[in-house]
Amino acid sequence: MTTTAHSAATRTSARAVAWGGFSPTFLGLEIRRLFRNKRTLIFTLVMPPVFFVIFGTQSDYRTDYPFAHGNVTGYIAISMAVYGAMLATTSGGAMVSVERAQGWSRQLRLTPLKPVAYIVTKVLVAMTMGAAAIVVVFVVAKFFGADMPIWVWLACGVIAWLGSAVFAAFGLFMGYLLPSENVMQILGPVLAFLALAGGLFVPLGDSGWFPMLAQFTPLYGLATVSRAPFTSADTGTLVIAVVNLVVWAAIFVAGASLLFRKDTKRA
Repeated sequence: MTTTAHSAATRTSARAVAWGGFSPTFLGLEIRRLFRNKRTLIFTLVMPPVFFVIFGTQSDYRTDYPFAHGNVTGYIAISMAVYGAMLATTSGGAMVSVERAQGWSRQLRLTPLKPVAYIVTKVLVAMTMGAAAIVVVFVVAKFFGADMPIWVWLACGVIAWLGSAVFAAFGLFMGYLLPSENVMQILGPVLAFLALAGGLFVPLGDSGWFPMLAQFTPLYGLATVSRAPFTSADTGTLVIAVVNLVVWAAIFVAGASLLFRKDTKRA
């Protein structure tokens, strides 16, 4: 039995090395640790639904038909779900700043964990919280009168969740740049500004300098693509949004990977 257990452990270790040190056990521990953080839970699972109730539940918003594939309340629900996913994934990634202060990231240099595997683990943890944020907003929105076909609920939710990986990488990137004691105090206003610039709180409109400038901000791509099933956005707009997502994802992943290598080399 001892030999069998040793062989299984050896195979598990070999697979971890082959995957760049990625470990499902480590992933599970990180997810549980994040969901035990009460401040993070309030910040990501309470604020977005509250904002939705404040801004999206006016009676004329619920009864204004037709508005794309539903009502105005549904449109705002999607926007707040994107906002919640952004908050959740960014805060999940930014937790790395605490690990840096505790010396944990330096210890990882002594393990088989490679920078890409570490980033993938953190992104998956953050996206787990992002999925929870989207579900909470949608449940509250449905209760308060958001109306759209079931396929729109599903499509917008899945797109918002997958696209929020960009902000998990953003959180990692900022976690290596900012001090641990006030990382989220700094990121909170930054995320609010990005949400405003990306059109989550106020419609961007079709003309003027502001909509043009918004196309270069990190949240524009995620917001536009996530609402596409609801709004039936034209092909040109979708292409710009997808390019925006890909470019910002590449920037944040590359930056986080580079800073991870620099940080662990100090060990």
